[in-house]
Amino acid sequence: MTIVDTLLDGSFMPHGHCFLWQENLLFLHVVGDLTIALAYIIIPIILVRLVIIRKDLKFNSLFLLFAAFILFCGLTHVIGVINIWHGYYYVAGVAKVITGAISITTAIVLWKLLPVLVKLPSRIDMKDKMTELQLAKEALIESNASLEAKVAERTQELERIAYRDSLTNLLNRREITRILDIEIERAQRQKTPLSVLMLDLDNFKSINDSFGHQVGDSVLKSSADTLMECGRRTDYIGRIGGEEFVVLLPNTGYKVALELAERYRASIASTRSNDIQFTCSIGVAELEVGEQMEKLMQRVDQALYAAKNSGRNTVK
Repeated sequence: MTIVDTLLDGSFMPHGHCFLWQENLLFLHVVGDLTIALAYIIIPIILVRLVIIRKDLKFNSLFLLFAAFILFCGLTHVIGVINIWHGYYYVAGVAKVITGAISITTAIVLWKLLPVLVKLPSRIDMKDKMTELQLAKEALIESNASLEAKVAERTQELERIAYRDSLTNLLNRREITRILDIEIERAQRQKTPLSVLMLDLDNFKSINDSFGHQVGDSVLKSSADTLMECGRRTDYIGRIGGEEFVVLLPNTGYKVALELAERYRASIASTRSNDIQFTCSIGVAELEVGEQMEKLMQRVDQALYAAKNSGRNTVK
Protein backbone atom coordinates (compact mmCIF):
# COMPACT_ATOMS: atom_id res chain seq x y z
CA MET A 1 0.00 0.00 0.00
CA THR A 2 1.42 3.36 -1.03
CA ILE A 3 1.55 6.52 1.08
CA VAL A 4 -1.24 8.03 -1.00
CA ASP A 5 -3.42 4.96 -0.49
CA THR A 6 -2.72 5.12 3.22
CA LEU A 7 -3.61 8.82 3.40
CA LEU A 8 -6.82 8.26 1.44
CA ASP A 9 -7.83 5.18 3.37
CA GLY A 10 -11.32 5.97 4.56
CA SER A 11 -12.11 2.55 5.93
CA PHE A 12 -11.87 3.65 9.53
CA MET A 13 -14.99 4.03 11.59
CA PRO A 14 -16.69 7.32 10.74
CA HIS A 15 -16.83 9.91 13.49
CA GLY A 16 -20.60 9.96 13.21
CA HIS A 17 -20.76 6.84 15.36
CA CYS A 18 -19.56 8.98 18.27
CA PHE A 19 -22.73 11.09 17.83
CA LEU A 20 -24.85 7.93 17.54
CA TRP A 21 -25.98 9.42 14.24
CA GLN A 22 -28.35 11.72 16.08
CA GLU A 23 -29.50 14.38 13.68
CA ASN A 24 -29.41 17.24 16.18
CA LEU A 25 -25.78 16.53 17.12
CA LEU A 26 -24.80 16.07 13.49
CA PHE A 27 -26.48 19.37 12.57
CA LEU A 28 -24.74 21.27 15.35
CA HIS A 29 -21.26 19.95 14.54
CA VAL A 30 -21.61 20.21 10.77
CA VAL A 31 -22.97 23.78 10.87
CA GLY A 32 -20.44 24.82 13.51
CA ASP A 33 -17.43 23.34 11.69
CA LEU A 34 -18.49 24.68 8.26
CA THR A 35 -19.15 28.16 9.68
CA ILE A 36 -15.72 28.18 11.33
CA ALA A 37 -14.13 26.86 8.13
CA LEU A 38 -15.84 29.60 6.07
CA ALA A 39 -14.53 32.29 8.43
CA TYR A 40 -11.04 30.69 8.38
CA ILE A 41 -11.05 30.86 4.59
CA ILE A 42 -12.29 34.47 4.35
CA ILE A 43 -9.80 35.84 6.92
CA PRO A 44 -6.68 34.62 4.98
CA ILE A 45 -8.10 36.08 1.77
CA ILE A 46 -8.44 39.46 3.54
CA LEU A 47 -4.89 39.22 4.94
CA VAL A 48 -3.39 38.32 1.54
CA ARG A 49 -5.28 41.19 -0.09
CA LEU A 50 -3.95 43.54 2.61
CA VAL A 51 -0.38 42.42 1.91
CA ILE A 52 -0.84 42.93 -1.84
CA ILE A 53 -2.33 46.43 -1.44
CA ARG A 54 -0.09 47.64 1.39
CA LYS A 55 3.37 46.54 0.30
CA ASP A 56 4.86 49.19 2.58
CA LEU A 57 3.86 47.38 5.79
CA LYS A 58 6.78 46.06 7.82
CA PHE A 59 5.08 42.82 8.94
CA ASN A 60 3.84 41.36 5.66
CA SER A 61 5.58 37.99 6.27
CA LEU A 62 3.85 37.72 9.64
CA PHE A 63 0.48 38.42 8.02
CA LEU A 64 1.10 35.67 5.45
CA LEU A 65 2.10 33.15 8.13
CA PHE A 66 -0.97 34.03 10.12
CA ALA A 67 -3.11 33.64 6.98
CA ALA A 68 -1.63 30.16 6.35
CA PHE A 69 -2.19 29.18 9.99
CA ILE A 70 -5.85 30.24 9.89
CA LEU A 71 -6.37 28.58 6.48
CA PHE A 72 -5.11 25.18 7.73
CA CYS A 73 -7.19 25.56 10.88
CA GLY A 74 -10.19 25.94 8.60
CA LEU A 75 -9.03 22.90 6.60
CA THR A 76 -9.03 20.73 9.75
CA HIS A 77 -12.64 21.74 10.40
CA VAL A 78 -13.62 20.80 6.83
CA ILE A 79 -11.90 17.42 7.22
CA GLY A 80 -13.67 17.03 10.53
CA VAL A 81 -17.04 17.36 8.76
CA ILE A 82 -15.97 14.81 6.11
CA ASN A 83 -14.83 12.38 8.83
CA ILE A 84 -18.33 12.27 10.26
CA TRP A 85 -19.23 9.99 7.33
CA HIS A 86 -15.78 8.83 6.12
CA GLY A 87 -12.83 8.05 8.35
CA TYR A 88 -9.97 9.89 6.61
CA TYR A 89 -8.02 10.20 9.82
CA TYR A 90 -4.60 10.10 8.17
CA VAL A 91 -5.52 13.18 6.15
CA ALA A 92 -6.82 14.82 9.29
CA GLY A 93 -3.59 14.00 11.12
CA VAL A 94 -1.37 15.37 8.35
CA ALA A 95 -3.46 18.57 8.24
CA LYS A 96 -3.08 18.94 12.00
CA VAL A 97 0.71 18.41 11.80
CA ILE A 98 1.04 21.04 9.08
CA THR A 99 -1.20 23.37 11.08
CA GLY A 100 0.95 22.75 14.14
CA ALA A 101 4.16 23.46 12.22
CA ILE A 102 2.78 26.71 10.84
CA SER A 103 1.48 27.62 14.30
CA ILE A 104 4.91 27.04 15.89
CA THR A 105 6.59 29.05 13.12
CA THR A 106 4.12 31.91 13.61
CA ALA A 107 4.71 31.81 17.36
CA ILE A 108 8.51 31.95 16.90
CA VAL A 109 8.23 34.87 14.50
CA LEU A 110 5.88 36.66 16.90
CA TRP A 111 8.31 36.06 19.76
CA LYS A 112 11.18 37.55 17.79
CA LEU A 113 9.03 40.50 16.77
CA LEU A 114 7.75 41.07 20.29
CA PRO A 115 10.39 43.73 21.19
CA VAL A 116 9.54 45.61 18.00
CA LEU A 117 5.81 45.29 18.56
CA VAL A 118 6.14 46.47 22.16
CA LYS A 119 7.89 49.63 20.95
CA LEU A 120 5.05 50.48 18.60
CA PRO A 121 3.29 53.64 19.84
CA SER A 122 0.02 53.18 21.66
CA ARG A 123 -3.12 55.17 20.91
CA ILE A 124 -2.24 57.53 23.76
CA ASP A 125 1.30 57.93 22.38
CA MET A 126 -0.10 58.60 18.90
CA LYS A 127 -2.57 61.11 20.32
CA ASP A 128 0.21 62.89 22.23
CA LYS A 129 2.37 62.89 19.09
CA MET A 130 -0.47 64.30 17.01
CA THR A 131 -1.03 67.00 19.63
CA GLU A 132 2.71 67.78 19.59
CA LEU A 133 2.71 67.97 15.79
CA GLN A 134 -0.38 70.19 15.81
CA LEU A 135 1.26 72.55 18.30
CA ALA A 136 4.42 72.57 16.18
CA LYS A 137 2.31 73.31 13.10
CA GLU A 138 0.54 76.19 14.84
CA ALA A 139 3.88 77.54 16.07
CA LEU A 140 5.26 77.29 12.52
CA ILE A 141 2.22 79.10 11.10
CA GLU A 142 2.57 81.80 13.74
CA SER A 143 6.29 82.07 13.04
CA ASN A 144 5.66 82.32 9.29
CA ALA A 145 3.01 84.98 9.85
CA SER A 146 5.40 86.95 12.06
CA LEU A 147 8.16 86.56 9.48
CA GLU A 148 5.86 87.68 6.66
CA ALA A 149 4.82 90.70 8.72
CA LYS A 150 8.46 91.58 9.32
CA VAL A 151 9.25 91.13 5.63
CA ALA A 152 6.30 93.34 4.67
CA GLU A 153 7.39 95.93 7.23
CA ARG A 154 10.96 95.78 5.96
CA THR A 155 9.75 96.03 2.36
CA GLN A 156 7.74 99.14 3.23
CA GLU A 157 10.78 100.57 4.97
CA LEU A 158 12.95 99.88 1.93
CA GLU A 159 10.35 101.44 -0.35
CA ARG A 160 10.21 104.47 1.95
CA ILE A 161 14.00 104.74 1.81
CA ALA A 162 13.92 104.39 -1.98
CA TYR A 163 11.22 107.02 -2.56
CA ARG A 164 11.30 109.26 0.50
CA ASP A 165 13.73 111.76 1.96
CA SER A 166 14.94 110.31 5.27
CA LEU A 167 14.79 113.64 7.14
CA THR A 168 11.56 115.24 5.93
CA ASN A 169 9.69 112.17 4.59
CA LEU A 170 8.99 114.13 1.41
CA LEU A 171 9.68 112.59 -1.98
CA ASN A 172 13.41 112.39 -2.61
CA ARG A 173 15.18 113.90 -5.61
CA ARG A 174 15.10 110.71 -7.70
CA GLU A 175 11.39 110.10 -7.16
CA ILE A 176 10.27 113.69 -7.71
CA THR A 177 12.35 113.75 -10.91
CA ARG A 178 10.75 110.50 -12.09
CA ILE A 179 7.25 111.87 -11.42
CA LEU A 180 8.09 115.16 -13.15
CA ASP A 181 9.17 113.25 -16.25
CA ILE A 182 5.85 111.37 -16.28
CA GLU A 183 3.81 114.55 -15.72
CA ILE A 184 5.64 116.39 -18.53
CA GLU A 185 4.87 113.54 -20.94
CA ARG A 186 1.22 113.50 -19.84
CA ALA A 187 0.86 117.29 -20.11
CA GLN A 188 2.42 117.33 -23.60
CA ARG A 189 0.23 114.45 -24.77
CA GLN A 190 -3.05 115.73 -23.28
CA LYS A 191 -2.18 119.40 -23.87
CA THR A 192 -2.87 120.30 -20.24
CA PRO A 193 -0.94 122.84 -18.14
CA LEU A 194 1.82 121.88 -15.73
CA SER A 195 3.64 124.23 -13.39
CA VAL A 196 6.64 123.77 -11.12
CA LEU A 197 7.63 125.62 -7.94
CA MET A 198 11.21 125.66 -6.66
CA LEU A 199 11.49 126.77 -3.05
CA ASP A 200 14.61 127.66 -1.11
CA LEU A 201 14.78 128.60 2.60
CA ASP A 202 16.30 132.06 3.04
CA ASN A 203 19.57 132.40 4.97
CA PHE A 204 19.45 128.74 6.01
CA LYS A 205 23.25 128.59 6.31
CA SER A 206 23.18 131.26 9.00
CA ILE A 207 20.63 129.21 10.96
CA ASN A 208 22.97 126.21 10.88
CA ASP A 209 25.97 128.34 11.79
CA SER A 210 24.18 130.16 14.64
CA PHE A 211 22.09 127.38 16.18
CA GLY A 212 23.65 124.15 14.95
CA HIS A 213 22.68 121.46 12.48
CA GLN A 214 20.16 119.87 14.85
CA VAL A 215 18.13 123.07 14.89
CA GLY A 216 18.64 123.35 11.14
CA ASP A 217 17.18 119.85 10.68
CA SER A 218 14.22 120.85 12.83
CA VAL A 219 13.63 123.88 10.57
CA LEU A 220 13.71 121.62 7.50
CA LYS A 221 11.20 119.22 9.07
CA SER A 222 8.88 122.06 10.07
CA SER A 223 9.10 123.51 6.56
CA ALA A 224 8.27 120.12 5.03
CA ASP A 225 5.28 119.67 7.36
CA THR A 226 4.02 123.15 6.45
CA LEU A 227 4.33 122.41 2.73
CA MET A 228 2.40 119.15 3.14
CA GLU A 229 -0.36 120.85 5.13
CA CYS A 230 -0.61 123.69 2.65
CA GLY A 231 -0.44 121.58 -0.52
CA ARG A 232 -3.27 120.18 -2.57
CA ARG A 233 -3.94 116.45 -2.82
CA THR A 234 -2.91 116.49 -6.47
CA ASP A 235 0.44 118.21 -5.82
CA TYR A 236 3.78 116.40 -5.52
CA ILE A 237 6.26 117.80 -3.01
CA GLY A 238 9.89 116.75 -2.81
CA ARG A 239 13.20 117.75 -1.32
CA ILE A 240 15.94 117.90 -3.94
CA GLY A 241 18.82 118.69 -1.61
CA GLY A 242 19.88 120.90 1.27
CA GLU A 243 17.20 123.54 1.87
CA GLU A 244 15.68 123.29 -1.62
CA PHE A 245 12.22 121.89 -2.32
CA VAL A 246 10.24 121.29 -5.50
CA VAL A 247 6.44 121.30 -5.86
CA LEU A 248 4.81 119.83 -8.99
CA LEU A 249 1.41 121.29 -9.88
CA PRO A 250 -0.38 119.12 -12.49
CA ASN A 251 -3.23 120.74 -14.46
CA THR A 252 -2.19 124.13 -13.12
CA GLY A 253 -1.40 127.22 -15.19
CA TYR A 254 1.09 129.97 -14.39
CA LYS A 255 -1.41 132.38 -12.79
CA VAL A 256 -2.82 129.79 -10.35
CA ALA A 257 0.71 128.55 -9.68
CA LEU A 258 1.72 132.08 -8.59
CA GLU A 259 -1.23 132.17 -6.18
CA LEU A 260 -0.30 128.77 -4.75
CA ALA A 261 3.35 129.82 -4.45
CA GLU A 262 2.29 132.90 -2.50
CA ARG A 263 0.26 130.69 -0.18
CA TYR A 264 3.28 128.45 0.38
CA ARG A 265 5.50 131.48 1.03
CA ALA A 266 3.08 132.97 3.56
CA SER A 267 2.67 129.67 5.37
CA ILE A 268 6.43 129.20 5.69
CA ALA A 269 6.83 132.80 6.93
CA SER A 270 4.31 132.16 9.70
CA THR A 271 5.96 128.90 10.80
CA ARG A 272 8.30 128.81 13.80
CA SER A 273 10.73 126.10 14.87
CA ASN A 274 12.65 126.35 18.15
CA ASP A 275 11.38 129.95 18.39
CA ILE A 276 13.16 130.70 15.12
CA GLN A 277 11.27 132.50 12.37
CA PHE A 278 12.39 131.83 8.80
CA THR A 279 11.25 132.64 5.28
CA CYS A 280 11.61 131.25 1.80
CA SER A 281 11.92 132.38 -1.79
CA ILE A 282 9.99 130.64 -4.57
CA GLY A 283 10.50 130.47 -8.32
CA VAL A 284 7.55 129.60 -10.60
CA ALA A 285 7.57 128.27 -14.18
CA GLU A 286 4.94 126.75 -16.45
CA LEU A 287 5.76 124.03 -18.97
CA GLU A 288 5.90 125.30 -22.53
CA VAL A 289 4.86 123.35 -25.61
CA GLY A 290 7.53 120.79 -26.57
CA GLU A 291 9.73 121.75 -23.62
CA GLN A 292 11.96 119.12 -22.00
CA MET A 293 12.48 118.63 -18.29
CA GLU A 294 16.02 120.07 -18.28
CA LYS A 295 14.85 123.33 -19.84
CA LEU A 296 11.84 123.60 -17.49
CA MET A 297 14.03 123.05 -14.40
CA GLN A 298 16.52 125.61 -15.69
CA ARG A 299 13.77 128.24 -16.05
CA VAL A 300 12.28 127.60 -12.60
CA ASP A 301 15.78 127.73 -11.11
CA GLN A 302 16.34 131.10 -12.76
CA ALA A 303 13.00 132.30 -11.35
CA LEU A 304 14.13 131.23 -7.87
CA TYR A 305 17.36 133.21 -8.14
CA ALA A 306 15.37 136.19 -9.33
CA ALA A 307 13.21 135.91 -6.20
CA LYS A 308 16.29 135.76 -3.99
CA ASN A 309 17.87 138.71 -5.74
CA SER A 310 14.65 140.69 -5.16
CA GLY A 311 15.20 140.68 -1.41
CA ARG A 312 14.14 137.11 -0.48
CA ASN A 313 10.77 136.05 0.98
CA THR A 314 9.27 136.67 -2.46
CA VAL A 315 7.75 134.77 -5.38
CA LYS A 316 8.91 135.20 -8.98
